[in-house]
Amino acid sequence: MQRASLIRPCAGARFVRAAVAGVDWLNPFVESEGGTVLHVDLRADTARESRALEILSDSERQRGSRYLPDPRRRFVLCRAALRSLLCAYLDCSNDALTFPVTEFDKPVAQTGVNQTFTGFNVSHSGDHGLIAISPTRRIGVDIEEVAPRRHLASLIESVMGRQERDELGQLDEAPRLRQFFRLWTFKEALIKALGTGFSTDISGFQVPVNVRAGESTGYFRFPHLPSVTWRLEDLSTLDFVAALAYETNQ
Repeated sequence: MQRASLIRPCAGARFVRAAVAGVDWLNPFVESEGGTVLHVDLRADTARESRALEILSDSERQRGSRYLPDPRRRFVLCRAALRSLLCAYLDCSNDALTFPVTEFDKPVAQTGVNQTFTGFNVSHSGDHGLIAISPTRRIGVDIEEVAPRRHLASLIESVMGRQERDELGQLDEAPRLRQFFRLWTFKEALIKALGTGFSTDISGFQVPVNVRAGESTGYFRFPHLPSVTWRLEDLSTLDFVAALAYETNQ
């Protein structure tokens, strides 16, 4: 996969090497100033899914059993990869790791009775997943395979700001579709990093002008939270569009 040109290849920290050793569907993707991003191979593989199920907790296996086959495979492989990664990073046993959620249903890592400050986020689309992890920063990641969307015009109207809508309207069909997903992933990565999910109206803010124009990195402040700066990084490849957002001191 071809990575965005301004993202450095993942250097392979010790905890990453430990995490991927027994989980062959998890691979280092990029190393950023804000954290580490790993790629999860979500292609159908019965043997992998069986091994992944062994890593999950009883409640996670029950949760997965309620999904249809494709969503179940993505959940099982991503959650097993996340468990392997966090156990290696936090140096804890798999049995000790739990995922309580915040008031906005954002999961946090807890070992025993101790909630950690480790930031992490997961996203998946089609055959690809991404996991972002940071020791101290709030971090969010989003990925989308570019595929035609029904009612794209009404979707653009409902989730994009005025300038974003105007710019998308000037593009031909194929570049408009890819740019829509590109802006969407930046917006979703931001609200996931913030921790509020879609309780934050993504039509109420716009991706920075330089990033909309094609640059791979940029800085952003939410209109209602101007004291906090977020760095944006484009993680797109030929296979998908993806974005990373994390808190910074810039």
